[in-house]
Amino acid sequence: MTISELHPTASVDQYRRLRFDEQGQLDRAVDTPVDLDAAELAVADLLVALGQDLGTGDLRDTPRRVATALADLLTPRPFSMTTFANDEGYDELVVMRDITFHSLCAHHLLPFIGVAHVAYVPGERIVGLSKLARVVEHFARRPQVQERLTSQVADALEGELVPRGVGVALEATHLCMSLRGVRVDGARTRTTAVRGVVRDDPATRSEFSMLVGAP
Repeated sequence: MTISELHPTASVDQYRRLRFDEQGQLDRAVDTPVDLDAAELAVADLLVALGQDLGTGDLRDTPRRVATALADLLTPRPFSMTTFANDEGYDELVVMRDITFHSLCAHHLLPFIGVAHVAYVPGERIVGLSKLARVVEHFARRPQVQERLTSQVADALEGELVPRGVGVALEATHLCMSLRGVRVDGARTRTTAVRGVVRDDPATRSEFSMLVGAP
């Protein structure tokens, strides 16, 4: 069964919106809207190219399901970074540990799953605690590498809050390592991004490391 048999009025070219530029980098407008119909066709074409029979009961609705799931995983949820005046002048670390997250590896589109620990030392503003988790989720919902995700969370908090310092630590398991390639089960990758006094003040950096369980 071919894609034209499944969708006789559709052209494969209609859903090929992604292209590579001369450097091999993905060239797509940031605000490109999600086209679920085109995504469904693309998934169907991919499965056919991989030798799968979409006429079977198990796979008949798979292209639609995969397209919907990927759209959810790759669409950041907008939110406002609600901040408040630091009227009490709090100047110690604020730490939220064990924020669970999942993202898709930008190289293989396989999941990586883990926890994030986010901390900051307030300046003139403090942030609603739920927003520390929301900023992690926001940047996780796109094709990612763990190093960039860690830096993006730190940069966003630094830019929105203008705090005295920021610390972010992520620890994750990558299925692209356990399911393919070297097939290493149980390996975890830790990345950190520190800014301001969390980076420059040894005592604050040590306290951050201790509170998030870093070596």
